[in-house]
Amino acid sequence: MATLNRIAPGRVHLGIGTGNTAMRSMGQRPMRIAEYAEYLRVLGALLRGEAVDYTFNGVTRPIKILMREDRYMNLEPRIPLYVSGFGPRAMELAGTHGDGLVFAIPPRGVPVREALGHARRGAERAGRPFDVFLNCTLTNVALLDAGEAVDSERVIRTVGPNVMASVYYFYDEVHERGVDPPPFLERMWKRYCALVEDTPPEHRHFRTHEFHYTRLHPREAELIDAELIRATCLVGTAEELIEQIRELERQGLQELMFATGVDEKWRFAEEFARRVMARV
Repeated sequence: MATLNRIAPGRVHLGIGTGNTAMRSMGQRPMRIAEYAEYLRVLGALLRGEAVDYTFNGVTRPIKILMREDRYMNLEPRIPLYVSGFGPRAMELAGTHGDGLVFAIPPRGVPVREALGHARRGAERAGRPFDVFLNCTLTNVALLDAGEAVDSERVIRTVGPNVMASVYYFYDEVHERGVDPPPFLERMWKRYCALVEDTPPEHRHFRTHEFHYTRLHPREAELIDAELIRATCLVGTAEELIEQIRELERQGLQELMFATGVDEKWRFAEEFARRVMARV
């Protein structure tokens, strides 16, 4: 990141999460909250150009980013640290250690004001200012043409992999914590579990995570209907999306982020920029 900040000063930011998909694709669990807090403490100090104590293999030593003012790296302008947090404790860590929060909005997440309230508490406990704190929602967007059905073949082809990423996330949560699936997944839950459980247990982490945000596994498209799309995406025509985004802005949302990565979604991103963002 410091090298990128040398190449494009002031045009980069760093987003950090617990490694949910990266770790789960190897059959491992993401960081615990205590580990996450320590990681963020060290990382935040490094981005500020400070020397900070770091423990590795039971040995604690001060560390810092070396040569940070040389031709290869640059910590100025400051690289903002966005902390991903989908639960209250992780949101508080964003306020404690970060410059911004990445979170999910309802129905799969929490209201904007509630998320910011958790982050504010973390900032207050750490004695950090909150007036310049940033926030961003990680969401999916389905941009409809006039008269197009929410669950049209085109929409499912474009956002289906994003929709299913939410299902993958909750599949792990439900089975690890012994909780019920969220209400918006109840209708399709048994059918999805049956698909996953056709795979031997030792390989199920491949089945749930290997196509993350890129494509669907066989028979997953059959599980996606209009209700599931509305539960996991901002949905509407350009005019409807503009109003939804403006309402989120009124609630305090500053930035919106969605995943691209395949040809269909790059085309969508261009359409979204032209038909929606140019008018917001």
